[in-house]
Amino acid sequence: MMWSFQKKQLRVKEEAAAVEKKGGFPATPWSVVLRAGGTDSPGAAHALERLCRMYWYPLYAFLRRQGATAHDAEDLTQSFFEHLFEKNALKTLGREKGKFRSFLLAACMNFLRDTRDKAGAKKRGGAHTLIPLDSAQAEELYAKEGSNGEDAGRLYDRRWAFTLLNAAVARLRGEYEGTGKEALFEKLSPYLTREIDGRFYAEEAAGLNLSEGAARVALHRMRRRFGALLRSEVAHTVSDEEEVEAELRALLAAIAE
Repeated sequence: MMWSFQKKQLRVKEEAAAVEKKGGFPATPWSVVLRAGGTDSPGAAHALERLCRMYWYPLYAFLRRQGATAHDAEDLTQSFFEHLFEKNALKTLGREKGKFRSFLLAACMNFLRDTRDKAGAKKRGGAHTLIPLDSAQAEELYAKEGSNGEDAGRLYDRRWAFTLLNAAVARLRGEYEGTGKEALFEKLSPYLTREIDGRFYAEEAAGLNLSEGAARVALHRMRRRFGALLRSEVAHTVSDEEEVEAELRALLAAIAE
């Protein structure tokens, strides 16, 4: 499903604030890793693996845009993850690198420099498969990016943003399916961020056997919940609450470009 996101439509901060409860910043996968100071802790290792499983594709796309073939991009991504876990690259991680997005890209670029200095990365079969990569799906998705000459760093940020957005949509879908509201989700979710005209509520309400007022309320609630879930996904990748809003703005800007 393709999503057309405009910053003025999302209003993530306001809508999420209306849903989320007050309280301290919860432990997130990335904050757990940072607080542990490395991957020696089983909990930190598991948290890092969870993040890598989710965000490997933006890294793969970055490597492809850097000129790596599909085969080499897959090998490099897998070898990088092996390096990340075996070398415990987080031991020297500072608070200035509190965003997982920034850390992962910087660590990968350092890894690339090192492997080039050593005459190339490990080839398939030599590295232990830590993170299962669906290379066929990755190539299909990468092909849709087009050859527009987009900077590899910008592509990385944009794919990272869409990964977060898709994760939030998937969670939202699960919640609606769990309460038997699949039809409502399918009808209204395409309009989570899309501009709508005056005919929308009448037409969709008829298809859902709802009044126009009920359809309006249903979409409003869905958008609020989506905003809260998106903010939650972003929070998983930063080290403290103060970074959430800045990261949201950066990712929405990456999509809007």
